[in-house]
Amino acid sequence: MEKQKTLVELQSFGARLDVPVGDRGRCGGAGPSDDKAFLLDGIPAMVPTLGGFAQESPYAVIRSDDGKYSVTSNGRTVMPVEFVSTPKFYGLKTKDGISYKEIAVLHGLDVLATTVSQRCVRWRRDGERCHFCAIENSLESGTTISLKTPEQLAEVAEAAVRLDGVKHMIMTTGTMNYHDMGVKYLINCTRAIKDIVPDLGIQVQFEPPENLDDMKLLYEAGVEAVGIHLESFSQDTRERITPGKATISIERYFEAFKKAVGIFGRNQVSTYIIVGFGDSEESIVEGCRQIAELGVYPFVVPLRPLMGTPLENVRPPEPKLMDRIYKQVAKNNREYELAYRNSKAGCARCGACSGITAFE
Repeated sequence: MEKQKTLVELQSFGARLDVPVGDRGRCGGAGPSDDKAFLLDGIPAMVPTLGGFAQESPYAVIRSDDGKYSVTSNGRTVMPVEFVSTPKFYGLKTKDGISYKEIAVLHGLDVLATTVSQRCVRWRRDGERCHFCAIENSLESGTTISLKTPEQLAEVAEAAVRLDGVKHMIMTTGTMNYHDMGVKYLINCTRAIKDIVPDLGIQVQFEPPENLDDMKLLYEAGVEAVGIHLESFSQDTRERITPGKATISIERYFEAFKKAVGIFGRNQVSTYIIVGFGDSEESIVEGCRQIAELGVYPFVVPLRPLMGTPLENVRPPEPKLMDRIYKQVAKNNREYELAYRNSKAGCARCGACSGITAFE
């Protein structure tokens, strides 16, 4: 119980890094960011470390004279912590001089992650940008490149598997167009990677394409799991927070969920559900139950207010709320025989951005 409490509070409050711990975390990007991978009893957890709210956290990292790290809360030592070592593949460059780290990065303990297209049509179109997303901020800061080619991704994936023992890979993308949403390009990327590292599990993430049968092509290319991210079960919330994506109805998302489960199987389709937009606890839990019944894994996360976004000054949800939601969602997942450990690849299998894994 103490471990659960610490994990949930760390992901809501973040932690101050009051001592040198190597890099201070990754900044910007398409998903949960402004964080650093903590190893709590060997379990990876992505903990906010860079945002303003994290600097006010009661949690801090200290280092003892023997060089070991601990997490403290209001000065009281809570538990030891380790940090994921800098991957060896970060030291490599492509033949045209691009750092591998600009192409893909390590998330959690053993997952390679990349945003295939760092540009998004919704980011660039007035009134369509998702308010929690910082996808193009990392591009503007020079930490990544605009478009990763299939060949680049295959090269980095091979090195990450060979040098750092990476077990699976996540490819998300800024929405590339309003038709296939980038699915066709993700297919090309998957084929290139599978040609070189055929045993690497791959999850790809995208908005529902116009032609849902396009998802069959992903499966045929070798994709094991998909993420189709709804974020909220409230249309009012979606229109306020994700106005561009909200033009695709919740009903259409459920159609895509059903189709995807039919292609990839139960537990191999997941969706991010973000707590902290003002949705009620009851609506979140019931929505998660409905998609779990379909075979979709609800990947529940607390809102992480990212620097440089419209929500950067919003407070993350209270840990007690997250605790209650995690308990109820985990109970429903068990009822429908869903579990993070049964996901073949992706965010659900990694689990580091959510606390749900500690409750299953």
